[in-house]
Amino acid sequence: MTDYFADTLFDGHTLLNNVLFSEDKGVITTFTPDTSPATAQHATHLAGLVAPGFVDIQVNGGGGVQFNDKPSAEALHTMVRAHRQFGTTSMLPTIITDDIDIMRRGADAVANVHAADPSGIVGIHFEGPHLSQAKKGMHSDAHLRPLTDAEMTLFCRKDIGQVMVTVAPEAVSCEQINALVSAGVIVSVGHTNATFEQCMAAFEAGATGATHLFNAMSPLTSRAPGVVGAALYHDNVYCGLINDTHHVHPASAALAIRAKGAQKIMLITDAMAPAGSDIDYFVYQGVNVYQRGETLNLEDGTLAGSNLTMSEAVRNTRDVVGVDAWATLQMATSTPSAFLNNPQIGHLNVGAWANFVVLDDNFRLTSVAAACPHIAS
Repeated sequence: MTDYFADTLFDGHTLLNNVLFSEDKGVITTFTPDTSPATAQHATHLAGLVAPGFVDIQVNGGGGVQFNDKPSAEALHTMVRAHRQFGTTSMLPTIITDDIDIMRRGADAVANVHAADPSGIVGIHFEGPHLSQAKKGMHSDAHLRPLTDAEMTLFCRKDIGQVMVTVAPEAVSCEQINALVSAGVIVSVGHTNATFEQCMAAFEAGATGATHLFNAMSPLTSRAPGVVGAALYHDNVYCGLINDTHHVHPASAALAIRAKGAQKIMLITDAMAPAGSDIDYFVYQGVNVYQRGETLNLEDGTLAGSNLTMSEAVRNTRDVVGVDAWATLQMATSTPSAFLNNPQIGHLNVGAWANFVVLDDNFRLTSVAAACPHIAS
């Protein structure tokens, strides 16, 4: 057992002072705010702002590895190492549109690592292949396809943690969405040119997410609210936001946060292989993706994921978009935890995994603690 004392701690929802907490076997076992510092002299002192470890529901790669290219436990360990140094202690590794064999291999790898590190690899996100041709972005034409029994069986596996699937409402039926949700799968809409009405029908069928809001979806206009309008309008929908200041203008990000609140906006990275590494390009299904300054692009300039880290996303949200510190942290911690229905992550309290970060006055990381530090160390 290890005892910690934090002068200032954000538990996922509330700012607390003088918190004494204990960790045993990766789980928080005691948690006492308003403790006298004199009684906590035996504890490890955490100087700075302590917050839950960041939760990222869309991680395609990192540390020089792209998960589609190497769907293996070794690749997941590399990705965990790369992103943990930037405060991400829980993630959904993401397989983007590909053939069924790559999807199955990715699921097998996640099953392997999730069993050993359920706090770090909490499940898997399949972004596609049931997407819109019109809004496919970097996704491969060759592998866009309807949802069949083969994918349905894969999505409903019970050994891979929480499964999230991004679909285009015009490419799948409401009956299929409902069947997935009934099986415990989280369905999110994305890479879609659906109408407002199609998207609202998908939400009523059980979809609860909008994948990287504003990007690769029909826009909000005066007479056609599109997917953006539906996602902002529907009270139960959570929206992922790539807040690198390139995918989404800061003013648009601010408007989305005002509309949905910190309870329904999730900071995500959509990170690709270059994140947390020194490589400046990678290959996805024979297509080169280049790092150009702060963005990743195809040859024609199409944005292709990002090299964003969660620590950068947090600072951008506070310092560029102008969101207050606690709402910013909530969008990186307890909000994605609520979306995933996993109260053991994104929070600091008794029973939660002992994943936490320490931030200085400039919101820069000074340390990161993970519940399973031996995994991918």
